[in-house]
Amino acid sequence: MRRLLLVFACSISAFAQSPRIDKVDPPNWWAAMPAPMLLAKGENLNDARFTLSDAALHIRKTVISYNGHYAQLWLTASPARTETIRLTARTSKGETTVAYTFARRRNPSDGFAGFSSKDVMYLVMIDRFADGDPSNDGPDHSAQLANPRGWHGGDLRGITQHLDYLQQLGITTIWITPVYQNHGSQSYHGYGATDMYAVDEHFGNLTDLRDLSAALHARHMKLVLDTVPNHVGPNHPWVRDSPDPTWFHGTLENHTIAQGDFAPLTDPHAPWRDQINVTQGWFANTLPDLNQEDPAVSRYLTQNAVWWTEQADLDGLRIDTFPYVGRAFWQSFHAQLHSLYPHFTTVGEVFNSDATITSTFAAGVTRTGVDTGLDTPFDFPTYFALRDVFLKDAPMTRLADVLRLDNLYPHPERLVPFLGNHDTTRFLDGAASLNTLELAFTVLTTMRGLPQVYSGDEIAMRGGADPDNRHDFPGGFGSTQDDAFNSAGRSPDQQRAFSSLQTLLALRSSYPALQTGTEQVLHADKNTLVYLRTLAISTQGTKRILIAVNKGSEATNVVIKTDETEIQNAQRSTVLLGSTDSISVKPGTLTVHLPANAAVISDLD
Repeated sequence: MRRLLLVFACSISAFAQSPRIDKVDPPNWWAAMPAPMLLAKGENLNDARFTLSDAALHIRKTVISYNGHYAQLWLTASPARTETIRLTARTSKGETTVAYTFARRRNPSDGFAGFSSKDVMYLVMIDRFADGDPSNDGPDHSAQLANPRGWHGGDLRGITQHLDYLQQLGITTIWITPVYQNHGSQSYHGYGATDMYAVDEHFGNLTDLRDLSAALHARHMKLVLDTVPNHVGPNHPWVRDSPDPTWFHGTLENHTIAQGDFAPLTDPHAPWRDQINVTQGWFANTLPDLNQEDPAVSRYLTQNAVWWTEQADLDGLRIDTFPYVGRAFWQSFHAQLHSLYPHFTTVGEVFNSDATITSTFAAGVTRTGVDTGLDTPFDFPTYFALRDVFLKDAPMTRLADVLRLDNLYPHPERLVPFLGNHDTTRFLDGAASLNTLELAFTVLTTMRGLPQVYSGDEIAMRGGADPDNRHDFPGGFGSTQDDAFNSAGRSPDQQRAFSSLQTLLALRSSYPALQTGTEQVLHADKNTLVYLRTLAISTQGTKRILIAVNKGSEATNVVIKTDETEIQNAQRSTVLLGSTDSISVKPGTLTVHLPANAAVISDLD
């Protein structure tokens, strides 16, 4: 009996020490794609020998963590055709096998279209837009709803259910906040990943994301997903058990705080001492900073972007905290994405008011280091200028001065201007009246670049600093709310703001010069700004759209000398927005009659 017990105990011990694979990242890959690095997570992987059932596939390098919890498996190639293989880990204690699939790639014509100045982008915070599936709200939903930083129940289905609203407004591209699993009581925003390969259960599942993408594409709309290669969340398993000690800059107990001053990165005279905490500090002293200089981390993050793109048929990525990651990583990251998806585009967050700084991160700029490959940064310099002009009574020349620096960018037409986002106070919170928002909308939708609208601005939502700027969208969270998704449920102010932006976006859609035309500033002073968008169209000749804005409290006449300008041969004006007698054209001059706090848009022949 004792001998049987001893044999049984030894068997249990051997089984407990047998290798185990619980998870593989990425969860699948694709045939004829670049060779993947598989990260296997499990137990007792020390000294394991890994093999693949397809004899044509080989593992060129294996790196196992000191505690046997992780194994990096660097394959030499992906198979030429789709197949499901067996991945086996074998040690002297036993073996384990998991299935791994190399799927068929999507047809490149299915999507991956990229965004451009022909589009209008709309930012949706998933948790705060609409609750389309109450089953994923969780058991403490009422308490969460009452918490400004809680999970309120917005999900991917909620967005899909309100595409009619967005299309009626004039939106062509939706940017959604990260869908990663974010296990944390206040991680509703999506920027604290605990699993970069899972959709958080509060938002739905991968099928819901694919359904949203398919619904958008059926309407000829586009999907941009937020991605965060800079950091993970404090609750990510790697923080206390990383695949390798080099995967993070610092540790939970010993790290520096991220520096938000990007100027040293662009200063050829700045020592590394003044730059290091931008790319190696922990954001907000909370979010563990990934070490993209490590080849395995770099490969993991690049594969992650490819995986989401292929799985969800994405058209582009919004990249969070862009300057906090080194340029060399971005160069290889974008080289991979653009080689796989030639039309795919990216926009990066460079939260800075100085165009000499933000422009250095755009593709084609190498004056401060290697080319990042970023299609465009967000246009934070004009964001600050627009707020200064309309909310702080700065002169209109402030905006003209920022536009003068467009020559710092190889492609200023790609820039993404905006009035606000989920990290800023609501524009209307600092405005004197709704009229101020309407004037700002006019500039936003007619200036060069791709305008971005923050969900709720189109219905005059107010709000201060986070979390006051992240209120639930009215109508998205139960029948007791006023339903701003429908005109009958909107207040007069909500309807006025919606109609104003809808009208402007309809004009933008109807006149290609407002989308892709060149821009010429004809006049700027304290209260007025006059500029022209010009586009040569083969079937229509040269189209010229004049925009004039007066933010002053008194009416004014602006006389513009037209010689040696894009309007020197103009003879007639057809007013598209504003008073029909706003513009008079004479040989050598054009006069704009602007009422107080008003704008005019005109088609010039």
